[in-house]
Amino acid sequence: MCDCHGDFMKKIIRVFSLLLSVICLIILISGSFAAYLTPDRITVSSDSKISFCKFPISMNYSETAVYSDDNKSIHTPGKLMLFGSIPLKEISVTVSDRLYAIPGGEPFGIRLYTDGLVVSKTSDIPTADGICNPSAEAGIKTGDIILSVSGKKLRTNEQLMTEVENSGGNIIFLECKRGGKKFTAGISPVKDIQLGRYRIGLWVRDSCAGIGTVTFTDADTMTFAGLGHGITDSSSGNIMPLSEGDIVKADISSVTKSYGGMPGSLEGYFSDGKAIGSIRANSECGLYGILKEKLSDGEKLPIAFRQEVVRGKAQIRCTVSGSKAEYFDIEIEEISYNNANITKNMVIKITDERLLSKTGGIVQGMSGSPIIQNGRIAGAVTHVFINDPSHGYAIFAENMAEYNNELIQKTSR
Repeated sequence: MCDCHGDFMKKIIRVFSLLLSVICLIILISGSFAAYLTPDRITVSSDSKISFCKFPISMNYSETAVYSDDNKSIHTPGKLMLFGSIPLKEISVTVSDRLYAIPGGEPFGIRLYTDGLVVSKTSDIPTADGICNPSAEAGIKTGDIILSVSGKKLRTNEQLMTEVENSGGNIIFLECKRGGKKFTAGISPVKDIQLGRYRIGLWVRDSCAGIGTVTFTDADTMTFAGLGHGITDSSSGNIMPLSEGDIVKADISSVTKSYGGMPGSLEGYFSDGKAIGSIRANSECGLYGILKEKLSDGEKLPIAFRQEVVRGKAQIRCTVSGSKAEYFDIEIEEISYNNANITKNMVIKITDERLLSKTGGIVQGMSGSPIIQNGRIAGAVTHVFINDPSHGYAIFAENMAEYNNELIQKTSR
């Protein structure tokens, strides 16, 4: 009796098993890839949809919920599901009303005063006994913050200089802070034989000024957000500790174009020394404050949730001449939900020939320029690629809006 039929069935089963294994492997790889590309936390509202990189992903909420302090949002655990049935990952879900703001793009002048003195560097001093560096020998490093000298709180460079010069070479004690930890350094000033006065070999900053771009304003609370990244000390790269600060109106007078290896900049001036707002926070994700008068015109737009930002066409709103903002075309090329750097959520490319011919791409001073996509504020420009200024990084607008909302809630308590 022929067993051909049995052999044929065995081949069919083997082929079917192989196909099933391949399909399972594809699903496993797709699931792992999708889990990597999706965020660990999501904010949603009644008008938002879940869509990540065109994967067929849905989300299930947990019945357990914790209300926030303002009782306007709830926090609940949830799960992302592939094809509606395959669990991808557990996430934190916030259900909240959508935030709205007026997109910026206008330049503004920044005057920031530090909380303490920021050490830019230490230096050698020529003395009668040779070269020495009292501050470095006492353990002071670039980026340290000097809070007080011999019990006297420091606010300006001149205060420290006066205390050192009047020390007569006797030891002085500096209260310092490094990485959130305080310590005291005892330093004996030495006489500089070239200048004829006592010094400790310390270069410090007590303030900074410049021009940036506003990202959005909230007309209801008269608050603003700008820059998309913090103002840092150029020597240490650390965020400048804020004591107080204000903003003024500014105009762009010229542009230095960006070239490969050489980032350009917006050149401008403070059009009026009158403060139009005060700075409340200089944080990793931008500059925030309260306005005394209106800064941006235009209609309110919804703030996009991070999962609503997609690859593709978008626009930035920025000012390259005077004080009037314009729209320019860009492309969002990459999106990262789980990037450890909060200011580098997107990679964008300038595609507008008008802007490229004027600036060469992204230039310094353009940080904070809002990104508009699908009628929503999606993000803000933060950094330029040094070797390819047509490309740069951007932060999610949601990150900035969340931080601004936290400041508003703290103020209202």
